Amino acid sequence: MRVADMHCDTLLGLVEKRVQGLDTGIFENDLHIDLKKMKQGNYLLQNFAMFGHMEKLKDVMPLPEYGFRLADLFLTEMRKYPDLIGIVKSYQDIEDNMKAGKMSAMLTMEEGAICEGKLEYLRIFYELGVRMFTFTWNFANELAWPNRVIPGALAPSGLAAPGKFVPETEHGLTEKGFEFLAEMERLGMILDISHLGDKGIFDVIEHATKPFVASHSNARAICGHARNLSDEMIRGLAEKGGVMGMNYCPAFLRDRELWSPGQNVSLDDVVRHIRHIINVGGIDCIGLGSDYDGTNISFEMNGAADMPMLEQKLREEKFTEDEIDKIFYKNVLRVYKEVLK
Repeated sequence: MRVADMHCDTLLGLVEKRVQGLDTGIFENDLHIDLKKMKQGNYLLQNFAMFGHMEKLKDVMPLPEYGFRLADLFLTEMRKYPDLIGIVKSYQDIEDNMKAGKMSAMLTMEEGAICEGKLEYLRIFYELGVRMFTFTWNFANELAWPNRVIPGALAPSGLAAPGKFVPETEHGLTEKGFEFLAEMERLGMILDISHLGDKGIFDVIEHATKPFVASHSNARAICGHARNLSDEMIRGLAEKGGVMGMNYCPAFLRDRELWSPGQNVSLDDVVRHIRHIINVGGIDCIGLGSDYDGTNISFEMNGAADMPMLEQKLREEKFTEDEIDKIFYKNVLRVYKEVLK
C-alpha cells in the first residue's frame, strides 16, 4: 500500500504556527502532516495546497503576493530535505522520486482568485510548480461561482454552523474561467472542481478535454452537503477519466443530524462513501484527498501516520488488493501521467 493524497492545507498550518511565533517546519510538527508522519504512513505523494481566504486577505496584501509567499514556503521547506522528498513538476519527477526511494510533493492552488483573472499570473504560478488548480474556494471570483453559503445558518440538527451551503445552479464558469480551463489544459495543469458550484462543475464536465479531479469531495447521496458531488457529477467525472479524493472532514462524511455524541464519524463512513462512488462511477474514479490540516478530524485516522488504518478497514470489508491499490494511489497516478507534461 502506497498513499497519494490530492489535498491538504498544511502550508496554511505552517503559516499560522509562524504567525504565533512558533518555529515550525515540514519535517516534524503537531499538524496532521509532516515528513515523519508521511514516512510512517508509507506516502508516495502529497499535494500541498496554496489556500487563501480571499475576504480576509484582500485588505492585508495583494492576493498574488500571498500566493508567491506560499510558493516560496513550499519550495524552501521541501528543499531542506532532498533525501526524503522531491518536488513534482512532471510525471517523470514522480517516477524518479520513487526510484530514488523518496516521497513526492506537488504544489496546488486552492482559490483561483489568487491569479486575479490574469492568465500571465497562472503561467507564472505554473513555472513555480503549481500543477493542480481549483477555480474557487467559497467565494465567487473572476473565474467562477462556488456553491452559495448562507452565513450563520443552522445545520438540520440545530447545531450552530459557519453557514449552510446551497447548490449554485444558475452561475458557472465565467468567460475568463473558460479561458483558464483551456490554458490549464494547454500547460498540463490538472483542473480541480472541488469547491465549484453545481453549474460550474457541469461546465467543466462538458468542456474539459482531459481528465480532471475533485481533489477533496465526497458523495452527496451519502452525505447531503453541497460540497459533495451528486451521482450525475460522479458519472460525468468518471466518463472523462477523472478521480475524486475522499475527504475526511466530518461535515462531508455524515449529515449532522446523524452525528453520534462524542464521535461524529468513523472509518465506516469513509467506506460507505467509497462503496457508493465505486457503484456509481466505477473503481477507477476514486482516490484520496484527506483535507488534513484544513479541517478538524474527529475519528480514528487523525493524521498521515494513521493511513494503514484505512487499508486494514478496506481489507476487512473484502476489498481486493487491486481495488485498494487503485483507491490509495494508482487512480491518481493514472490521471497525473495523462495530464502532466
